[in-house]
Amino acid sequence: MPEFSQDTLGNVANVRFSKTVTSVLLDTKEQTWEMVQVKQESELPSPQKYRVLFMDSAEQKYTEIPPRVLHLEDLEELHLEKNQIKTLPKEICHLHNIKVLYLNDNNITHICDELGELKNLCSLDLSSNPLTCNSLDAISKVHQLRKLRLYNVNMEVFPVQICKTLHHLHLLGLSHNNLKSLPSEIVNLIHLKEIYLQDNKFELFPTQICALQSLEVVDFEKNKLTSLPVEIGSLASLVKLFVNYNKLSFIPNKNFQCTKLAVLDVSGNRLHKLPHALNELKELSELGLSNNELRTFPSRVCALQSLSVLYLKNTGLSILPAAFAKLELIKILDLSQNYFTAFPDVICELKQLQVLSLDDNLINTITPEVKSLNKLTYLGITGNRFAAFPKEVFLLESLEKLYIGQDQGMRLATLPDDICILKNLKELYIENNNLECLPTTLSLMQNLVVLDLHNNLLKNLPDSICQIQGLQQLLLQNNQLSNLPGNLDMLHKLDLLLLEGNPMQDPGSEVCSLGKSVVWEYLKEKRHRNLMATKIQALWRGLMVRKGLGPFASLLQIGKKGSKTKKDKKAKNKGKKCGVKGKKK
Repeated sequence: MPEFSQDTLGNVANVRFSKTVTSVLLDTKEQTWEMVQVKQESELPSPQKYRVLFMDSAEQKYTEIPPRVLHLEDLEELHLEKNQIKTLPKEICHLHNIKVLYLNDNNITHICDELGELKNLCSLDLSSNPLTCNSLDAISKVHQLRKLRLYNVNMEVFPVQICKTLHHLHLLGLSHNNLKSLPSEIVNLIHLKEIYLQDNKFELFPTQICALQSLEVVDFEKNKLTSLPVEIGSLASLVKLFVNYNKLSFIPNKNFQCTKLAVLDVSGNRLHKLPHALNELKELSELGLSNNELRTFPSRVCALQSLSVLYLKNTGLSILPAAFAKLELIKILDLSQNYFTAFPDVICELKQLQVLSLDDNLINTITPEVKSLNKLTYLGITGNRFAAFPKEVFLLESLEKLYIGQDQGMRLATLPDDICILKNLKELYIENNNLECLPTTLSLMQNLVVLDLHNNLLKNLPDSICQIQGLQQLLLQNNQLSNLPGNLDMLHKLDLLLLEGNPMQDPGSEVCSLGKSVVWEYLKEKRHRNLMATKIQALWRGLMVRKGLGPFASLLQIGKKGSKTKKDKKAKNKGKKCGVKGKKK
């Protein structure tokens, strides 16, 4: 289907059209209507019918739903999120064909009963509205609803009536509320596949949802759970379980009877060990164990050979077992904020590894065997104890992002010329070091998009930096810079330039504080002035040469005048003597 945006049709709301109709566009600023005919490869039927199937009127500062929108009877999807709408009018029932309705992030307090007349409505989002508890019952009349999102509506009790009537619900979003429990009637939602209860006040896991055999996603992140019930093991369809950032000190073995589980996040709890039955999760591909008190690596994780993502941040680890090499499919590995003193050699066996974070450890060396990680695109080694830039990094030619800032740990004094070997590097973060200068070879890194050098000791920038044509972000705050390269404005793709905290003189701090565009104008003007001064000087020299008044002309003239005067004096004296006698005769 063709799509028209504000870029192509002025101030018209985004609308997606059906293939065989002419559509009406609502100008969201002028409140006028335009007719736009949509031509397809095949001829349109005649007479044509004017229809709008999709409308996006988000972020238009509406205080009410525009009346003309309510007369678009063919409308199937309507976006009115992030406005200032206060009420739902009774006329909303005219949208007979509406299937998807986004009203989140408004000021709606009451939901009218006429909403229940929308028999085709499948997806409704009322999140981030100051809804009153009584008005929620109106939602229970929308019997065909499949997806209901009520995030952040200050809900303390979930309406029982919704559980009794919305039997077709597939998704229920209740995150960021004040819920402590769920009604027992929730067992009626037998088709429910996803339930989101993040950031509520649950202290006990509601065992009622364990009866919902269709559940595939259960999210209890950021609650106050102290335990998980054994009944959760009966959720045979469960694919994703999020119980991170609770108060769990152990996990019962029977929880791992969910053989289809692919994603498990128990980060941010009080776990010291993992249950023996963990290795039964043959389908597990993502495992989050960060911010627990493991101290030693749980060896049974090595049996999870389907793992592709493993988070072990801040778990007290200092070594990895040799069996870790069995995790051959690992692509993302987070070992940051631990106690490793050297790069773990066993990591070099993970040939599929793409993302590796070893930030904030005690590492002072990197093994040359790291070159075997030929798919690694992201490496984080900030906050370690490297005495100098680890040149083994240059063996990682596929690297696209390198983080080697030293907000804690030993600071680096130089950036080697060999940095240009990393020709695929797109982002280099080397902040919080003691760099005083940069290598001119940076100009060879033509794929570089982000260069973060803030909090160093840089006194100047090499002119070669102006040749990194793809650079979009240059972060230079809190250095010792007093001037900028004269051609820095040749970086046409640069969007972000930060210079705060430098003793800038050329351009001055007052110019730099006005943003990149002003700095660019300053550099262009300075270059123009220098060019004009050079031209004037050249013209002046040419003029002096043409008039015989070159740089040595005055000395030559003085010399000529001096020698002529001396001869003239002799001739004159001789002539005087002869001439006087002659005249007398």
